[in-house]
Amino acid sequence: ETLLLEIGTEELPPKSLDRLRLALADTFSAGLDKASLSFKSVKSHATPRRLALIVEDLIDRQPEQHVERKGPAIKAAYDDDGNPSKALQGFMKSCGVSDPAELETLKTEKGEWVMYRASKPGAPLTELLPALLESSLADLPIERRMRWGSSRTEFVRPVHWIVSLYGKDELMINVLGLTSGRASMGHRFMSNGAFNIESANEYVEACRSQKVMVDFDERRNNIRHAILAIAESEQADLEIDENLLDEVTSLVEWPVALKGRFDADFLTVPPEVLISAMKEHQRYFHLTSKETDSLLPVFITVSNIESTDPEVVISGNERVIR
Repeated sequence: ETLLLEIGTEELPPKSLDRLRLALADTFSAGLDKASLSFKSVKSHATPRRLALIVEDLIDRQPEQHVERKGPAIKAAYDDDGNPSKALQGFMKSCGVSDPAELETLKTEKGEWVMYRASKPGAPLTELLPALLESSLADLPIERRMRWGSSRTEFVRPVHWIVSLYGKDELMINVLGLTSGRASMGHRFMSNGAFNIESANEYVEACRSQKVMVDFDERRNNIRHAILAIAESEQADLEIDENLLDEVTSLVEWPVALKGRFDADFLTVPPEVLISAMKEHQRYFHLTSKETDSLLPVFITVSNIESTDPEVVISGNERVIR
């Protein structure tokens, strides 16, 4: 079955969102491998308000565990009366064995040793999942963790909800001070808020229906195509700064590219100053002339909302740049 884990948060830091997303997939994959839980693939998703994992074809229980442990040498394992020595008693206790008869003897050219061999059924996914997730989250590259409320829980931002589904079933876990369910949250302004995810396989489409494009790569490509189309319509050149594109992708759940203008008189200011102001302060993309390679009085902004009156959004951005 497919496993879905979603951690809903307050707005995550845009400059490290993609790094967090990729690290989460890496740390969780490593945890599954260590726990001998086989799977087909692990994909991570991220928006400003969530980090999510989708694990395809994940088994629901570890395979049978075979344990082999070498104990003390036979010479040191028993006293002169044939009773277990302290060394053997300690070894038996660590193996959970009360009768020396349950132990075997390992014979080699170098001597004989006490040996413990056992098979035990693998643990179910439900039992292993909370520790797996907590370990993955603890290993994320977070420079400064936050605490919220009166709890001692720490994460990159306060956590508001957790979704945990295995196929269509809820897989209840307690992590980061919350109990998981199937209720997620849609777009902050363009949805009705909370909604239920019926199945792990439907996650991406369920989010899309609530105006959340949860796939980071899809969102980035969507923005790339939209801003290039605007540049084309202006018959202008657009040099995409990949870091800026990543940052803008990390700031929106439902990208809408809009074109604005500023007074051409401002072009008397050195272009580096204008570009810096647009890029670093406003996260705007600038356009240059195909003929002269000089800056044009046009900018592209990526909004997080499908406005019924985009002109209002554009004029607001134009006022800010002015």
